[in-house]
Amino acid sequence: MSVAEQTLPTEQAGRRRCASLLAVATTDELRAAWDALKDKPETKPVRGPETGLVMVRGRIGGGGSPFNLGEATVTRATIALASGTVGHAQALGTDKQKAKLAAIFDALWQEDATRDHVENVLLAPIEHRIATENRAKAEETAATRVDFFTMVRGED
Repeated sequence: MSVAEQTLPTEQAGRRRCASLLAVATTDELRAAWDALKDKPETKPVRGPETGLVMVRGRIGGGGSPFNLGEATVTRATIALASGTVGHAQALGTDKQKAKLAAIFDALWQEDATRDHVENVLLAPIEHRIATENRAKAEETAATRVDFFTMVRGED
């Protein structure tokens, strides 16, 4: 957890975590969680889903000035549940179904009655998948590691 997240109230930090995981979820993961939901809520689109471009900014080195690296395609959606809870989602790419489902799950996460479903059926498996992918990448990288050392001659 970052320092910024430690200073946020628990609810905000949890919602930030939820939005972050929904952004990296696959459409199949979102669809499977939606299919597993027994009482599907009535939803109404507020905005989108719509696709656009965002500017990606970068820095050279640790303290360099920011510069515009280029543009990335992003799809966003805002959905309102019948209860009035509003969910938002943004995801890289042009998959409108993914953005819509992610916005629905963002709204469902905010409601006490469905938060456990979202946490257990959707977010926990996504966290597990990401941890597994990171572990595999670390093992692959470790296999190519080279340790350099200096041999000391006996004249010192």
